[in-house]
Amino acid sequence: MYEKIQETASWLKKRMTTNPKTAIILGTGLGQLASEITDSYEFPYKDIPNFPISTVEGHAGKLIFGKLGDKDIMAMEGRFHFYEGYNMKEVTFPIRVMHELGIKTLFVSNASGGMNPDFKIGDLMIITDHINFFPEHPLHGPNYPTGPRFPDMHEAYDHKLVELANSIAKEKGIRIMHGIYMGVQGPTFETPAEYRMYHKLGADAVGMSTVPEVIVARHSDIKVFGISVITDLGGFDVPVKVSHEEVQEAANAAQPRMTEIMREMIKRS
Repeated sequence: MYEKIQETASWLKKRMTTNPKTAIILGTGLGQLASEITDSYEFPYKDIPNFPISTVEGHAGKLIFGKLGDKDIMAMEGRFHFYEGYNMKEVTFPIRVMHELGIKTLFVSNASGGMNPDFKIGDLMIITDHINFFPEHPLHGPNYPTGPRFPDMHEAYDHKLVELANSIAKEKGIRIMHGIYMGVQGPTFETPAEYRMYHKLGADAVGMSTVPEVIVARHSDIKVFGISVITDLGGFDVPVKVSHEEVQEAANAAQPRMTEIMREMIKRS
């Protein structure tokens, strides 16, 4: 797998005309930021050697390079999920490639279900920590030379980037929440009992992505900032049905606020 990572990175380097140190993963319904990238050029996943292909509605499936403000950036429009049938090495393959390309900071976004009673649909939750509930670990198997065998995870989400997001949100008058993200395999949305269990275990929101990518980023010494759009609520007295379409709708409605925070963070970080 490591040879494939290097092969993919080499293929991209030969075609890249920029030198990004910052990358963004744009999750469910959060592709608006891609339209703000100037001087852009892109590679569909299907054209990149060894790259998985996104199969989920709302995930476009391409790597975009260009500028956001005066910063060179790399953006993943569409990510890979364990529930699609990929193993964790495939899910996190792009993060390994990012490291080979010299990425130092990763911004991750996702849509998630809220279990904190203070949350409302459409809230933005800055991820302060996570709980890994996936059945397979992305670092399982031989250790890659990008990091130690037993990486420290006490600051999976960079404290300085969280502080920067707090100050930008305050400046812009954007309501933000903070919380712990629970990563699960999906693809079913949670039962009311599962919502209640996850909340009792210490989580404020739950989703089907992010955690594997963050683990591999930290193993590769890439700083991470994570943010969730709360697209549905669960675990309360009255169970609420949820569909993928409703999740996308809520995520799309939150896009302008998410975009404003991300844009400013990338410019200032």
